[in-house]
Amino acid sequence: MRPFDLTGLRTYDLASRPSKVRTTDLGRIADPSTPVADWLDTLPKQLAAVELRKLRDRVVAARRTGKPFAVAIGGHVIKTGCAPYLIDLIRRGVVTSVSMNGSAAIHDFELALAGKTSEDVAAQLNDGRFGMARETADAFAAAATAGAAGPGLGAALGRYIADLNCPHASDSLVHACHAAGIPCTVHVALGTDIVHMHPQVSGAALGEASMLDFRILCGVVAGLGGGVWLNLGSAVVMPEVFLKAVSVVRNFGHDLDGLVTANFDKESKYRTGMNVLRRPGSEGIEVIGHHELLIPLFHVAVSSQLAIGSSQPDARAA
Repeated sequence: MRPFDLTGLRTYDLASRPSKVRTTDLGRIADPSTPVADWLDTLPKQLAAVELRKLRDRVVAARRTGKPFAVAIGGHVIKTGCAPYLIDLIRRGVVTSVSMNGSAAIHDFELALAGKTSEDVAAQLNDGRFGMARETADAFAAAATAGAAGPGLGAALGRYIADLNCPHASDSLVHACHAAGIPCTVHVALGTDIVHMHPQVSGAALGEASMLDFRILCGVVAGLGGGVWLNLGSAVVMPEVFLKAVSVVRNFGHDLDGLVTANFDKESKYRTGMNVLRRPGSEGIEVIGHHELLIPLFHVAVSSQLAIGSSQPDARAA
């Protein structure tokens, strides 16, 4: 076969063609002394940098108008050392509620009590030592029993950490919620956490305490119209819990107009895409990357922007 004859090919002026990238979109080199808020605006006007700034602006706008900013997390957020950034946003009155799966609550408690968490599963599993830490199970046995009586699992665990005078309580996200008086809900999938293996942990109490937390979360979600829901590193449990809470509050006729939903994780997943970003809200924002980089960057983006020109909002005003 002979080569295709390209004679007569139709062309156009490059200047007339629509293009996705312009020189105005390129990143700008910042002086090392540039303030963080200004440095963020030197990032390229492309992809994740655009989404990060957009989420920053949505959170700042929500809090300046008294709308809530709710955060949901998975265990890896705690394990990668990111709790201090969320704790600071709680203390600044930016984060108005925190929800988490059971593993996040376990890692949070162990850090508060012992200053360490996350065992070597492979090394512990063969001799039956995996998940057998006594104090962790005792804490959840006590918190489940207390939580089932009314306050819910997250609130009871926060009180337990406070009453125990844990030496590292300042590093606990659950304790920070307790100290700030904002909702902290723990959503347990029975059989998935190490504490479920211990005989002193009552399944009935744990289930009731976590069910109460789901109903508390429904109250949080009912007020999310115009606010922001940020899912951090939970690929299954928290997206599913959130979707059911959305269904409940819409069943009761609550208005969720203007709800912005967002997801940070190491990779895109089906449930976060559908149950967080697409189905519930008016706008979905996703940024993919490592927690230990994205969450500190998000923290400084929001806190530096809020510090410009206005006093900090009160978390309990939402």
